Amino acid sequence: MVEQSSEVASEPDASVVAMTDTGPDGADTERELAQTLADLLGAERVPADSHFFTDLGANSLVMAQFCARIRKRPDLPSPSMRDIYRHPTIHSLATALGEVVPVPAEPVDAPAPTPPPPGNRWSHLLCGTLQLLVFLGYSLVSGFATAMGYEWIATGKGLADVYLRSLLFGGIAFVALCAFPVVAKWVLVGRWRPGEFPVWSLRYLRFWLVKVLLHANPMVLLIGTPLYVLYLRALGARVGKGVTILSHSVPVCTDLLTIGAGTVIRKDSFFLGYRACAGHIQTGRITLGADVYIGEKTVLDIDTAMGDRAQLGHSSALHRGQSVPDGAHWHGSPAEPTPTDYLRVAPARCGTVRRAWFALGTLVQLFLLYVPLFVGGMYMLFTEVPAIGKRLNPETAALSRSALVPDALLLSLVLFFGFLVLGLAALCTLPRLVGLVVRPDKVYPLYGFHYALHRTTARMTNVKFFAWLFGDSSYIVYYLRGIGYDLSRVEQTGSNFGTEVQHETPLLVSVGSGTMVADGLSVVNADYSSTSFRASRVSIGPHNFLGNNIAYPAGGRTGDNCLLATKVMIPLDGEIREGVGLLGSPCFEIPRSVERDARFDHLRTGDTLHQRLAAKNRYNLRSMVLMLLVRWLHTFALTLFGLASVDLYGLVGQVVIGGYLAFTLAFTTLYFILVERCLTSFCALRPRLCSIYDPYFWWHERVWKVPDHYLNIFNGTPYKSLVWRLLGVRIGRRVFDDGCYLTERTLSTIGDDCTLNAGSKLQCHSQEDGTFKSDGTTLGAGCTLGIAAHVHYGVTMGDGSVLAPDSFLMKGEEVPPNAQWGGNPAVEMPESGSKSTGPGRAPSAADAASATLS
Repeated sequence: MVEQSSEVASEPDASVVAMTDTGPDGADTERELAQTLADLLGAERVPADSHFFTDLGANSLVMAQFCARIRKRPDLPSPSMRDIYRHPTIHSLATALGEVVPVPAEPVDAPAPTPPPPGNRWSHLLCGTLQLLVFLGYSLVSGFATAMGYEWIATGKGLADVYLRSLLFGGIAFVALCAFPVVAKWVLVGRWRPGEFPVWSLRYLRFWLVKVLLHANPMVLLIGTPLYVLYLRALGARVGKGVTILSHSVPVCTDLLTIGAGTVIRKDSFFLGYRACAGHIQTGRITLGADVYIGEKTVLDIDTAMGDRAQLGHSSALHRGQSVPDGAHWHGSPAEPTPTDYLRVAPARCGTVRRAWFALGTLVQLFLLYVPLFVGGMYMLFTEVPAIGKRLNPETAALSRSALVPDALLLSLVLFFGFLVLGLAALCTLPRLVGLVVRPDKVYPLYGFHYALHRTTARMTNVKFFAWLFGDSSYIVYYLRGIGYDLSRVEQTGSNFGTEVQHETPLLVSVGSGTMVADGLSVVNADYSSTSFRASRVSIGPHNFLGNNIAYPAGGRTGDNCLLATKVMIPLDGEIREGVGLLGSPCFEIPRSVERDARFDHLRTGDTLHQRLAAKNRYNLRSMVLMLLVRWLHTFALTLFGLASVDLYGLVGQVVIGGYLAFTLAFTTLYFILVERCLTSFCALRPRLCSIYDPYFWWHERVWKVPDHYLNIFNGTPYKSLVWRLLGVRIGRRVFDDGCYLTERTLSTIGDDCTLNAGSKLQCHSQEDGTFKSDGTTLGAGCTLGIAAHVHYGVTMGDGSVLAPDSFLMKGEEVPPNAQWGGNPAVEMPESGSKSTGPGRAPSAADAASATLS
């Protein structure tokens, strides 16, 4: 839907508002609601029975502003966006809200809520300094270990000796890297216990160190195998037999995690055992019974529990204090009971012996193949490639320094474009060969040959580089077809897919003609139980529009011409939805489009479309070439620094390797910051409303392509705020950022002492069908964004306000100071922020009637 804010100075009087026959109180409420809406629309007359969207031409942004204005009136009930869509006329809305009209009360002198106290400047500075010293020390130790290993391998005689030495050194290094976080956790922390402590404190420093070591250790490569479960047990987690964990979100407070036997946790699920709120880290228990099922893109907040055989659907969340009874099925954010069965694959024979053999086979492959291949391959690269080998030879080192730049140029070209060509060739061939073995709709047991092939395909075809390169252009269609997508007869729009799309297997994805997909789509075309899996085709109908951050499962009940809003939960039961929009989790129907969406339709048909599309394709092609050049120049610089380090190795020894790691991180950060700022001419973005065939949008897409993967390294440190500031974000002091992402940096404003949790996102734009809209978003001082919370454009959060985990704060919303909001879409939920709703109690209908779907 196209968004437009209509601010009008004139106000209609009561005589121009058409009312219906209601009681005195209802008439007054209708009159006030109608006057407010007329003010926003600039209309002379607002009939009480006219539909907000189809008759009055309003849109979700206007209605969000309408709700915000009404909430500022203490004499009127507060509607939510869910109320607006359920009751889309003044009369029906006033009737629905009439039962909860607030009773006027005598004013009382109550103290205003106080915002959280500001953080300590000196503890903030000390923590950042110590974190930097830890990183430099870790880099130095890594450099010494790498140099010693290389020198020892270099003394080997013959290929067999080099292989054995590579196997021994690589195996010891792998075990050490996996064991060090376990030892550090038990030494620095001991057992995690429920509690709370301020960020930037010394206790936080120990917490951060354990968290970083867990995220950086190579055991994360074994997620999805029984070995990962054993590793969590070594960290203190109580995990039963037959547990399958597919999520790459590593739990930190493992002693507070209990997982019963036979439980399945799907990918992209958060179960961290901690959260940040108002400048403090809060730790709490997460308890899952036996045979529990956790769907994709879910969040388990602290102090939550699920009974035996309970299920939590995809795109759902348990807020603090919620507990799912034995055998119950819940979904939504916050979760509520549902009859839907999310466990959709029959069990198979998969006992302890099978799991043990798979774990043993994984270790054999790891230590006898992958580790020696990697370590030995690096050694062979250093010795056999002349550009490196002659620098390691004392007799030719001095002669080779004059060829430093030509050698770096040649080596970087071969490495970069070799990966590009060979990677594309592998992606277009190997998955199709695997598809001949792993058949669709057939149930296979876990931890066998078919499971290993399936996981290999998923990892290989979800490499982000190529989707980043081809996304947001017409060329993404050819790439997705090349790896196996069925895209029917493509109606090329130039923006059919964004730069972030993932799947279980590309061979079982069908997307109808004319469908457009924004970033963050996860095609869930494989079902899992604790003993089996099955790959199934996912079909997305024609002429759909899919917003950001959507998990689309096999069996999704949507058909033709649907608008699937950001973070929507795709229904798995009921009739097939067609010609409607779906919003929220659980989802409910909204209009597919409004009249104002047609303003750019003349650019989407006929000769005008062909001309604009051809121009966009040429511009996108230049953007792709430019981004390849940017990435290659970065590779060239790192290669140049690497060769220079090899030259210096004979002078300063192992220190140069540790220095190289620190230097390349600093260079990478400053390099991509400079690229992005140069593209924007060091100017701030301005709010825009335009067609996707407007040259401005093409330029905006180019800015999106600037790599920013380096940002995650700074999570949980004061340096993340510094990087944001260099990128143009108006950000305050002592902001704690544990993994937030900002799509439009210069349109984002973040106040002092804000707390931004892992997986949260500020998205200052919207692309719906062929229309692009951007606007600023402001977080006041002391605000908190929960884990995986999503904030849209045009939003203002007052000082000290809190947005609960996995919430979606829609465009144009205004959150009052010190308020606590939550849900998808978000509404006021006083108990959703930092307080527990009590063990075993989910929010009742009275607590969150407008945040859940009955």
